[in-house]
Amino acid sequence: MSVSVLFVCLGNICRSPLAEAAFRLEVKRLGLDVVVDSAGTGGWHAGDPPDRRAQATARRHGVEIGGYAARQVTAGDFERFDHVVALDLDNLRNLKRLAPAGSRARLSLLLDHVEGRAGEAVADPYYGDDAGFEVTWADAVAGARGLAAKIGR
Repeated sequence: MSVSVLFVCLGNICRSPLAEAAFRLEVKRLGLDVVVDSAGTGGWHAGDPPDRRAQATARRHGVEIGGYAARQVTAGDFERFDHVVALDLDNLRNLKRLAPAGSRARLSLLLDHVEGRAGEAVADPYYGDDAGFEVTWADAVAGARGLAAKIGR
């Protein structure tokens, strides 16, 4: 039986696509059967590919994300996914408000899955330079490894 994970940031063009990509790499490495996707709490980028800097960062790490398309979180996501993982506290709060009563999804922050980093946000690189995307990638990889290890137990 596969597990399903949805990564969520604000616009679904920077952090959550990078988290999705890092997680896909990790579950493949571990041989886990996991369904994975990403979304944003906002919908203004719906249908857009990830930010060009996010794409370049992923590419530098051997992953192609240019085919991803941004989408907004829906109420149905809280039933479709076992884990809905926010990239920061604002998005986690929004997800808690959006989650239908009694939904099955377990909500968490990505960095809650990294020892010593519970409650921390993955920094939003959108308004910064390319180096910020590398920091985001490093956090995404750390969170992906921690979450995948928990799922794989």
